[in-house]
Amino acid sequence: MVTLDRGMGLLPATATNVIGMVGVGPFLTIPFMVSAMNGPHILYAWAFGAVLALCDGLVYAELAAALPGSGGPYVYLREAYRPFGLGRLFAFVFIFQLILVAPLSIAGGAVGFADYLGFYWTSMGGVQHNVIAAVVCIVVTALLYRDITSIGRLAVVMLVFVMVTVGWIIVAGVSSFSWGQAFDFPPEARRLDANLLRAMGAAGLLAMYNYGGYSNICNIGDEIKTPERTMPRAIVLSIVMVVVLYVVMSTVILGLIPWQDVQRTRTIASLFIGRTFSDPVHGRIAAIVMTALILFVTASSVYAVILGYSRIPFAAARDGQFFSVFGRLHRTKHFPHVSLLTIGAVTIPFCFFTLGQLVGWLILVQILLQFIWQCAAVILLRRYRRDIVKPFRMWLYPLPAIVSLTMWIYIFLSAPRAGMLFSAAFLAAAVVAYALFERAAS
Repeated sequence: MVTLDRGMGLLPATATNVIGMVGVGPFLTIPFMVSAMNGPHILYAWAFGAVLALCDGLVYAELAAALPGSGGPYVYLREAYRPFGLGRLFAFVFIFQLILVAPLSIAGGAVGFADYLGFYWTSMGGVQHNVIAAVVCIVVTALLYRDITSIGRLAVVMLVFVMVTVGWIIVAGVSSFSWGQAFDFPPEARRLDANLLRAMGAAGLLAMYNYGGYSNICNIGDEIKTPERTMPRAIVLSIVMVVVLYVVMSTVILGLIPWQDVQRTRTIASLFIGRTFSDPVHGRIAAIVMTALILFVTASSVYAVILGYSRIPFAAARDGQFFSVFGRLHRTKHFPHVSLLTIGAVTIPFCFFTLGQLVGWLILVQILLQFIWQCAAVILLRRYRRDIVKPFRMWLYPLPAIVSLTMWIYIFLSAPRAGMLFSAAFLAAAVVAYALFERAAS
């Protein structure tokens, strides 16, 4: 019988999370975060997102250690709500939202790649932009068509490039940025009122898009060595690393480039590196090199995201909750090749949307159909599933779960009404689809 291989240890697991988190997101969304805050005080949004990411990461850490199977949240929701007869419903709703969430998440990285390529190709047309995004998905899917050990090694190589890229920005900025400019916050940033809270909600959504990916390793639990220890460590380590990188990187950028200029550019890192050189010629060359690095980092993020999502239909099919063809493994390389190729293929049509559309839909649908229920799941698992061993227990339980739940709800309620209505309609559609699925099965 062909089975999955446990070929990924702590370093490649952490690398997989980090490259999934540090894609094109911060390099494209920092200007939008500045616009949302209407000033340079995006540190508030990063801090808001850091608290949420760490609290939510501890939710994932406890669930992943207790239920270290492939599929991640599919398994967590199924087992946590099983005592109430709702396990199958929540598992189905998660798989149903995957139909939308996986392509949105993957396409977001691919579209961001094409957006940033505009630094080189200034005359790029709309069709060319969309085709490039689709090609990125195809090439990255081909790179993932291999065994998990090789995938882990390549993830570590990609992590090196991520650290070089962000490290270059930080080192270049430290020698020339202004503390006074970076922290020249407007008067409204010092008043905790409704306007500031609304701005933090909008910018916080973007921050969580940038932090997203710390749970990626949960989707491949059956391929992790000693998952009960490796997965919690990889989650916490990746969050701490990325929080530090984002905060320092944003500070040095805003300490060199006025926030009014930041919000008008769409290639902030390349512009920033160019300005760290007094010679415009050298600055232009450095900006070109930086753009190439960011494109590589973006492709690396797509690599990690496709890897994680490709294991979820496999896990559901193996449990009889999805089409059996997705449960097939490659005969020699032992990875779910049908699921991988399908996830890569269904993403292509979503490459024809804008990054702004993809980000908004992605986060709001996940909040309503997954995140808030998962925060409750960790509490339910403790209380009603004493039969499940819990090797890792979140610190300060249950506070992180409650804080995470509250902050997710706040982000959702701060979103535009159209996004909330779309998410609610999608949830209703998922419940109706489940009822039809159960009726057909009986």
